[in-house]
Amino acid sequence: MRIPGRSRTGVLALAGVLAATGCTGGPATRSAQPPQPSQPPRPAQAAPASCDGAVQRGALPTWARSGFTPADVPTDHVVGARGDIVGVVFGNPLHAPATAQGRSNKILWVARPEGPRNTDLTIEARLQGTGDAVTRTVRGGPGPSVVDVPRPGCWTFRLSWDGHVDEVAVPYQAS
Repeated sequence: MRIPGRSRTGVLALAGVLAATGCTGGPATRSAQPPQPSQPPRPAQAAPASCDGAVQRGALPTWARSGFTPADVPTDHVVGARGDIVGVVFGNPLHAPATAQGRSNKILWVARPEGPRNTDLTIEARLQGTGDAVTRTVRGGPGPSVVDVPRPGCWTFRLSWDGHVDEVAVPYQAS
């Protein structure tokens, strides 16, 4: 192709510069370190800001289905903002205070399988918009728990275990 007023060398040089900069106008940069092996990507999820839609009814994430038959049965659950933990909510909706006869605020915590569980699961729960806070411990790490809170509302649970931290929003309605 012939471009009037331009030399072929100049056009090729310009094309090379644009390719190297990605057409961004800035210089191309490269990492000085070799690429590191990556873990499987986590689902992109926002931090739990509200309880609207926090409890989902559907199949659990594939990695959290062990022990559920059939594996894709619709189940009430909450998913951590990082996608590292799922809380299977039994007796949905949860109630506060937990005074109803025969009801339990049971949540089964299932952590993404990444090795042995060596520490307890600590739940630091805060009622959004207040200073109310409670702490609960699940001995031995993620597993079955009863998480009773003193007042209804939207509670943010900060969950920590074995060097992992995740958060979920959990709604409680008045008893």
